[in-house]
Amino acid sequence: MTRRPGWVFSLSLIFLLAFVVLGVGWPTHLASGANHALNFTTAHFGWLYLFTTTGFLVFCVGLATSNYGQIRLGADGENPEFSFATWLGMIFSAGMGVGLVFWGIAEPMSHYVDPPLGEAAPESPQAASLAMSYSLFHWGFHQWANFAIVGLAIAYVRFRQQRPGLISEAFRSTMGDRVDGSAGHAINVLAVLSTVFGVATTLGLGVIQINSGLVSVGDMGFGTGQQLAILGGIAIVFLLCALAPLESGVRYISDANMMLAAALLLFVFFAGPTDFITAAMTNAIGDYFGNVVGMSLVMTPYTGDDWVERWTIFYWAWGLSWAPFVGSFIARISRGRTIREFVVGVIGMPVLLSTLWFSTFGGSALYFEMFEGASLGEAVQTEMSSALFATLEYLPGAGIISILMLILITLFVITSANSATFVLGMFTSKGVLTPTRLSRVTWGVVQVLVAGVLLMSGGLEALQTISIVAAFPFMILMIFMAAALLKSLRSEYRLKELHQAILMERIQRFVEEHDHVAGTPPAPPHEPPPAILGEPEPEYRDESGSEEPAPGGSPPT
Repeated sequence: MTRRPGWVFSLSLIFLLAFVVLGVGWPTHLASGANHALNFTTAHFGWLYLFTTTGFLVFCVGLATSNYGQIRLGADGENPEFSFATWLGMIFSAGMGVGLVFWGIAEPMSHYVDPPLGEAAPESPQAASLAMSYSLFHWGFHQWANFAIVGLAIAYVRFRQQRPGLISEAFRSTMGDRVDGSAGHAINVLAVLSTVFGVATTLGLGVIQINSGLVSVGDMGFGTGQQLAILGGIAIVFLLCALAPLESGVRYISDANMMLAAALLLFVFFAGPTDFITAAMTNAIGDYFGNVVGMSLVMTPYTGDDWVERWTIFYWAWGLSWAPFVGSFIARISRGRTIREFVVGVIGMPVLLSTLWFSTFGGSALYFEMFEGASLGEAVQTEMSSALFATLEYLPGAGIISILMLILITLFVITSANSATFVLGMFTSKGVLTPTRLSRVTWGVVQVLVAGVLLMSGGLEALQTISIVAAFPFMILMIFMAAALLKSLRSEYRLKELHQAILMERIQRFVEEHDHVAGTPPAPPHEPPPAILGEPEPEYRDESGSEEPAPGGSPPT
């Protein structure tokens, strides 16, 4: 295994640079083509996004609760590489940091103004309840199951089977040596493209949010020019961070992320409408668990409403496009965890944090809108990213809190981009755990270029469109990846049972041989049954056939 780039690096780079040239030279044509692809995908395969994501969640829960949950992602008895708290912080920062900050208020307020599927009157208490429950649903278990599928497959391949940490290696149990040829290269190129577009979407969202925050706390204007300038400044920082090792780069930034995010969360929780937040959270959790099956598989064939495409399918597609990046990064930091620990840590704990975040920030925004006339709904309709900083104005110390929130968003963007450079370097350097600096910097620059093209081609709408379109082919791959992982786990478990049976047989033979050597004669092959109380002792005959009294008994009659 070598760090020298191969076909995957070259083909991926050529395709992405062609995309950048097309976006810079013909942004209108790029946007038009992406919209046509989006309409075709959602019209014909929207149902598949819903079934697939729900199936991934059921699959992960099934693995964790089965005997496979005891299998360790590493050697038997190996200790985890990172502490549990640091591990969770890196997962959360790389997986959902920017998205939570961007949508934490924007989504509940959007659903409050325009209720999901027309199930309530706009700006009504029923609309507020639906807004919170659907926000938890979109950032709940389904989203993280996408990451867990890829993460489990890569971690199992890399640390359990000691093979390169490539997406293609997860298919070896079903494809055999074909993963070493063109088929494997195609799988890895698709993973690189999906990762770049997914991370570029997050970079774009973060830049838009930072631009909105600078409008709130400063005199900066809001537009594409300002966003490209912000993107350039962030690029310099995270490219410098990409030159540092994973342990001293992403790790410490993610720790800072978690501490700052926790501080802001606690401040808003206690400085805001605390009683309303806790009540809204309780109600939302109950609605979520009570209606999760219906929300998971809802479509609108009778009304033609596009709400599911604009929200649920976009979120699932965004998560699927992020899956190769986040999953591979989580796999990289999960060495030594059992499958059960992995599923609980990746699906369970981040959902708890997401619930607290949406309940605190989204609940505060709904309270200010419903009971203090904050007009946050109008702010969301005018510019979705402005809702966060408009809400912070109703809290004490709004100026300082807004600045801290800007720092948090920037750190989240840097963490996501920095983590992606490691993962893309792994994909295009034959699975090495520590890609070269040149490889990491190259992919950092490519991410920035793609994010800039998407901002130029339509901003938020273009980011949503490219996520859905780019996620579709990788979603198909993930279905076969889950099947390949299950086959590998079954093979290992059967082999383990066989080894245990052989070991028990050897132990039994050793015990029998030891007893024989120690002087205890083995039992006769046909030992007569013991006498039953009240029955006469059995009679014995010598070889000549004459009868003799049994030892200690009476002569025969």
